[in-house]
Amino acid sequence: MQRITISPGYEISRVIRGGWQLAGGHGVVDHEMAIEDMVAFADAGITTFDCADIYTGVEDLIGRFRLRYRDTRGQAALGRIRVHTKFVPDLGVLPTITKAYVESVIDTSRQRLNLECLDLVQFHWWDYEMPLWLDTLGWLKELQDDGRINKISGTNFDSDHVRSILDAGIPFTSLQLQYSLLDRRPEKRMVALAKRHDIALFCYGTVAGGFLSDRWLGKTEPEHPLENRSLTKYKLIIDDLGGWDLFQALLQSLRKIADRHATDIATIASAAMLRRPGVSAVIVGARNRDHLSSNLAIAGVTLSDVDLAEIEAALIGARELDGDVYTLERDRTGRHGSIMKYNLNKGE
Repeated sequence: MQRITISPGYEISRVIRGGWQLAGGHGVVDHEMAIEDMVAFADAGITTFDCADIYTGVEDLIGRFRLRYRDTRGQAALGRIRVHTKFVPDLGVLPTITKAYVESVIDTSRQRLNLECLDLVQFHWWDYEMPLWLDTLGWLKELQDDGRINKISGTNFDSDHVRSILDAGIPFTSLQLQYSLLDRRPEKRMVALAKRHDIALFCYGTVAGGFLSDRWLGKTEPEHPLENRSLTKYKLIIDDLGGWDLFQALLQSLRKIADRHATDIATIASAAMLRRPGVSAVIVGARNRDHLSSNLAIAGVTLSDVDLAEIEAALIGARELDGDVYTLERDRTGRHGSIMKYNLNKGE
């Protein structure tokens, strides 16, 4: 597994194990098996884990995994493990958020994860019209100065707001954002901004909720309602990009490339993102270790210039998605924003 240093003394695996599928709403989770799965990922070299305060039960599971890994593999091995959590205050909290609230959530994450100092906290803010987002980052910075947070980062902020954050003296180590062969909004401005300020980019959605996989090759266009909110979300991206025929042409191209590398479409789709300028890591959703070998293969695939050119050729005629990073999703009355849940701590 390739590794990368994103800040002095801070190294991560270039494939990050996502924890969302272990949260509530994705079926019953066998906690003991989930911990053993995490051990298997770490042993294989995927030593960076992504979670959030709003992923019900996941911080607790990772905290238990950390203790298990320390006890069975030793303190030195535990030192390679990085846990990236998120701080996502509910939409309803934003107008009256306080430092005490921020502190309580961060302390809860520390307790759950069995970490005195959180490795990296990714801050998300639902509505820019609520003005306390920069104050909240200031409070996170105070907690960093207090030794409770190592790295402050963000998720889903657009270019203008990242620039404002940097101008305010808040050091952003990384930005987690939706970035895939289907969604290239970050290439408009964010990639260049991140490069100028040494901000690492972590990509989620690289397989578009499973659409960028062999499962959908040659299939007829699905009709709403789709089986889950993730598929609904990424089907809207496919629609905006150019529709099902364009998407199928891309899958056909990816299948040919996958044949040359003896792998699958999803692996190629994620491997292609690791080749993008500024991309430090891709986040793979994993409910268990069933696809561990494919996840490991992502960083090992060496795509040629011919491979990359074929991907670009398949996307000729694709429409440019509107807006900057996460702009479409922030319109709560629009097609993209109306399917989001904004008060996740309350289950809304």
